[in-house]
Amino acid sequence: MISTHIDDIFDIIANKRVLCIGDLMLDRYIYGDVKRISPEAPIPILRKGDEREMLGAVGNVARNVVSLGGKVTLLSVVGDDEIGRRLADLIAEEEGIEGDLIPMRDRRTTLKTRFVANGQQLLRVDVEDSHSISAHDEEDLIRAIEEETARCDAVLVSDYAKGTVTSNVLAAVVKAAARHGKPVVADPKGLDFERYGAVDLLKPNAAELSAALNMPTDTDEDIEKALNAASERYPAKAVLVTRSSKGLSYLKEDGKIVHLRSKPLEVYDVSGAGDTSLAALGLGVAGGVDMHGVCELALAASSVAVTKVGTAAVFSEEVKTFVRGRRSRLDAPDKVMNLEEALLQIATWKDAGRRIGFTNGCFDILHAGHISLLRDARRRCDRLVVGLNSNESVRRLKGAERPVNSGEDRARVLSALEAVDLVVEFEDDTPHDLIMALRPDLLVKGGDYTIDTIVGAQEVIGWGGDVHIAGLLDGRSTTGILARGSKTTKPNED
Repeated sequence: MISTHIDDIFDIIANKRVLCIGDLMLDRYIYGDVKRISPEAPIPILRKGDEREMLGAVGNVARNVVSLGGKVTLLSVVGDDEIGRRLADLIAEEEGIEGDLIPMRDRRTTLKTRFVANGQQLLRVDVEDSHSISAHDEEDLIRAIEEETARCDAVLVSDYAKGTVTSNVLAAVVKAAARHGKPVVADPKGLDFERYGAVDLLKPNAAELSAALNMPTDTDEDIEKALNAASERYPAKAVLVTRSSKGLSYLKEDGKIVHLRSKPLEVYDVSGAGDTSLAALGLGVAGGVDMHGVCELALAASSVAVTKVGTAAVFSEEVKTFVRGRRSRLDAPDKVMNLEEALLQIATWKDAGRRIGFTNGCFDILHAGHISLLRDARRRCDRLVVGLNSNESVRRLKGAERPVNSGEDRARVLSALEAVDLVVEFEDDTPHDLIMALRPDLLVKGGDYTIDTIVGAQEVIGWGGDVHIAGLLDGRSTTGILARGSKTTKPNED
């Protein structure tokens, strides 16, 4: 996927310092369960559980720069209030982020509170002031920009239209960056993209670019016309447009437009994906990575971001796993993963509140008994993971003539089933170590087992999971099918 080897990319961007400037907010998530509707009004009743707080907006950009391997100086303004002080505490807890926050008495710090049940947002409540910062605070911010630009490798501007990124602040950023020879990447808001000046890279999404230009951006052809128009109208040196599930597109120096596609593991929450792509772009340009490599890195990072719930940080190892997995399975079903990939995918499912089921077997010749077991298992969970015995494991268990079908073919057949969400191969004779690594919520085996004979049953029960013994269909087994086949086969007669 990425033209330069992914490990080389992360070696290049490691420890690059990025100056992050923009609107800062606190993202608060309140999780719970919904099991009934209120008798007072047709609304769900949320039984509150966990509560999480994290840096949002430019703070989330900063978190992603650090989690991808860089370092950050964060400049912003906050209200002189409890939420502003909480943001300062969160920044102090983040290793790799140096924060310089300017408190303002005449504004409230932005707080976004999201109520989440079963992985779905029920409601978001915003507390904010979005008027422009005062001239005095603007001067303080510009002074900090001039001081900090010299010691960074790139500047990122994250504009959420909350009043921090004024025209004077933007002009100061471009001027300071030009004086020190530092690239600037800006994520714009509003309809006036000209005010961002001669930034090195302007990164609107498709909807923002459409609104600014009053042009459609639905198809590749629409995007090409819009990018050409943007390059003529705006002083930005380059324009890149992010397109959600359609990937991203950018205009090369030779006038050719490149469309990059990517398929995420599974989309749970798009909030924060733009912050992640901005962070990756900033680190890429800070390290001098070529434009194509920068864009591919940003696309891979944002693809991982949408598999997480909330404004979550994406880590370098997750991006490496994503890229390696796509390369190693160029034509393989997306459901077939190695253990490292499976752990990443299951973590995102669990973060989204999904119940994980697990079953295992050789699945050498798929028959009606297998289908019955897999469907039964899938009905009892949200996602079903199938552990598949490797070829060597099957030989040790079943004899030298088995398996009839290779591990790759068996995995392909399983991945084609609607009941199966993920297939991971294991080399041992039993799935014990795999079960311990995956920690499923549900363990399912066929009716020829008892709780005492199911590998991993006691461990799953020990961490609060369930074990289910599925019924068997009479006369259905791979061994039986092969035995019947050998009896009816006659030798060839010449």
